[in-house]
Amino acid sequence: PMKLQLFSFYERVILNNPRVSLLLMLLLVAGLSTYIPSFKLDASADSLVLEGDQALQYSRQISQRYASEEFLLVTYKPQKELLSDESLHSLDQLRAELSVLEGVSSITSILDVPLLESPLVTLSDIAGGGELRTLRIADIDREMVLAELTTSPIYRDLIMSSDGKTTAVQINLANDEKLESLFASRELLREQARLAGFSQHDALATAELDYGDYAAQVNQRREQLVATVRAIIERYRSDAQMFLGGVPMIAADMVSFVKNDLVVFGAGIVSFMILVLGLIFRRVVWVVLPLISCVVSTAFMLGLITWLDWRMTVISSNFVALLLIITLSITIHLLVRYRELLAENPQMDQFQLVRQTTYLMIKPCIYTALTTIVAFASLVVSGIRPVIDFGWMMTVGVTAALIIVFIIMPSMLLLLKKPADTTVRSDSPSTTLRFAAVAEHHGNLILWAAALLTAISVYGISRLEVENRFIDYFSESTEIYRGMEIIDAHLGGTIPLEIIIDLDPEPEPKPLTDSVSAGLAMNSLPEKVDESTVLADFDDGFADDFDDQFSDGFDDDFADDFASDGGSAPLSYWFNRNGLDRIEQVHDYIDSLEQTGKVMSLATPYKVLQRLTNDIDDIQLALMQTSLPIEIDEILIAPYLDEEIDQIRITARVMETSRNLRRDDLLQEIELHLVEELGFAPEQIHLTGMLVLYNNMLQSLYRSQILTIGAVFIAIVLMFLVLFQSFYLALIAIAPNLLAAAIVLGGMGLMGIPLDIMTVTIAAISVGIAVDNTIHYVHRFKTEFAQDHNYIATMYRCHGSIGKAMFYTSITVIIGFSILALSNFTPSIYFGLLTGTAMFAALLGALLLLPRLLVTFKPLGPNVELSQNNELASPAI
Repeated sequence: PMKLQLFSFYERVILNNPRVSLLLMLLLVAGLSTYIPSFKLDASADSLVLEGDQALQYSRQISQRYASEEFLLVTYKPQKELLSDESLHSLDQLRAELSVLEGVSSITSILDVPLLESPLVTLSDIAGGGELRTLRIADIDREMVLAELTTSPIYRDLIMSSDGKTTAVQINLANDEKLESLFASRELLREQARLAGFSQHDALATAELDYGDYAAQVNQRREQLVATVRAIIERYRSDAQMFLGGVPMIAADMVSFVKNDLVVFGAGIVSFMILVLGLIFRRVVWVVLPLISCVVSTAFMLGLITWLDWRMTVISSNFVALLLIITLSITIHLLVRYRELLAENPQMDQFQLVRQTTYLMIKPCIYTALTTIVAFASLVVSGIRPVIDFGWMMTVGVTAALIIVFIIMPSMLLLLKKPADTTVRSDSPSTTLRFAAVAEHHGNLILWAAALLTAISVYGISRLEVENRFIDYFSESTEIYRGMEIIDAHLGGTIPLEIIIDLDPEPEPKPLTDSVSAGLAMNSLPEKVDESTVLADFDDGFADDFDDQFSDGFDDDFADDFASDGGSAPLSYWFNRNGLDRIEQVHDYIDSLEQTGKVMSLATPYKVLQRLTNDIDDIQLALMQTSLPIEIDEILIAPYLDEEIDQIRITARVMETSRNLRRDDLLQEIELHLVEELGFAPEQIHLTGMLVLYNNMLQSLYRSQILTIGAVFIAIVLMFLVLFQSFYLALIAIAPNLLAAAIVLGGMGLMGIPLDIMTVTIAAISVGIAVDNTIHYVHRFKTEFAQDHNYIATMYRCHGSIGKAMFYTSITVIIGFSILALSNFTPSIYFGLLTGTAMFAALLGALLLLPRLLVTFKPLGPNVELSQNNELASPAI
């Protein structure tokens, strides 16, 4: 009764008013399409972190405490000697062109950095206000400079490779104060929103919108800047091997990948749809009608998500492809059913045919859409913001596709004349009937093969890993990939890791000697160092590491050169030889690890002091802390020591190209060594940085996979119970889909394809889409079985009817997903190929395993043998 009431409403509103229905739908889509030009993309680093991760909040606090700014990095390897006149002249010209670009605050290169050992400088050279030597000085000894740049604890593997052949040009980007202010306001409101009783939802929503809109403008300017920088360095590539790196460049390239994927996937799938529909139906009208439905559905959703200000990310770049494929699947099922009814009932008029088609198909299509919706909705438990947004996008998209198809297709059919040719062209015998013959005659082989595949898949699943290399996300031909290789090999690593060590809760007091007290009473520094001699800020493992290591020559005349200015800054627990020795132990241990590159800390200037002077005592170190000019302190000390809480910070860059990189094992090893070998209390140690956040996200993928698959299968079983009204039949129906999911995950484990932010969605999505075949087949099987209660005959009838639609849609989906292999983003390639594999496995399961299980276990009741005359002949195999 409920079904009849709902369909009666649908008939009155849609079928009886096709022109009005079609016009209103097209007007709605046209209105939403006006928003498409404002479509926005987002390639922020949030896609690599876990939503709600406490480590994320801690990382943000550390970033604010040890301030840094963004940068671009140009690697420069000339054909001639790096320090030759020709190479330095070319480098200087490059630097000059880059420095005048809008949005660039400063440029740092080997031409700009102060040289402390070419020859050795003393504190008098700095404190006296003299200009420090650089490569720009005409008579400088370049052999000595090369030795310093390739061996200095500051410059080696940071601004100069150890072999002296590659250098880095850092392009410092001006901070956007408005963006920082909007970000701070948003974060404050987010924090307040977490507190009980906070009700300013409108204020938070406004802050989110303001920040998102302005951030999009900033990102667009950064994209333009990256494009301009690329154009500049392209002119110098004839004389040097050069690559562009840095977070802004990666973000800009990710946006270009998304744009390219949207165009390629959209155009490719539309072209493919035209080809497949033409081959299947061989009439223009049956090509045009599905095509219109797919285009209208996609335009509607693109306009809607733009209006709702949902940002497309790399993860959701498959959105258009998926929506086109899902919409096409629904239209094919409708068309195949319409043409069957047309062939079986040539006397029916057009309205009766369309009404009967929609009546018979609306229930299975609703249930197949619901299972697909559940699959995508299950992604919201992943905890990864872009994956969550992708799940909601597709949930709304599938719902819209179902509604649009059931409005557009029937309305257009009713406005067209009934086809004069009522025959349905098909192969004889049908391909799908051959599957039925295999299921009938080789049932045991099918069951044994399913059992074997299950066992292999379980073994493969046990070998699944979440460890991967971020560099493998990109094609080897992309600048991101090649730039990362150069940076890892010659310039100290890519991904930042920070080790934060708090003050020991119960430190052993180290009393000041009389000599230290006397030293603190000395006169103040005669004058401060000019700001132009300090290094520019290097962000995210470059910035913090590079500019923080400016060191002065502290010789035995320290007390005469540097004296207290009467400041009241407390002496740090770390600022003595004992404390710095402990930091140096941590520094050297991190530096010794195979997976790490450049390491920076307070031990770096300490190492430089040891190179510049014969001896350093606690008097000099105490005076250094209390008397160092603020300009130098902000560069030398502040990024590695928070004096207020006596907290130290050690930064390292991890080799992302390392084949032996196991992030979780590395982090556990570091924490264990610091506690057990170096004697730090566990509560003192905090590991943070992008490496930690990314690792947390990866480790959550196992939990996400279990939760998403579990949620999907529980929901599908419940739907099967409602639809089929039999728990026994529901279990049989779910079996082929379980096997399809297991084959995909097991195959990933056997082939060494790791779970990541893209592949984690494959199992849930493929099951949600593949289960459509099961629903259509079992729904038709129940209907056909009522005719004669013979399982074999029913199987042949189902394979010859609904089996064709299943075959057409599955082949369409499989080949459609294979178009994703054209992406520059490797996870998208995996997503397309693995989902296609899952769909192929699900198709075989629906046409072979499912009917075999139905015939074997007879969930619909006892079998009734047909007479010889009524048996359906099975085709030759």
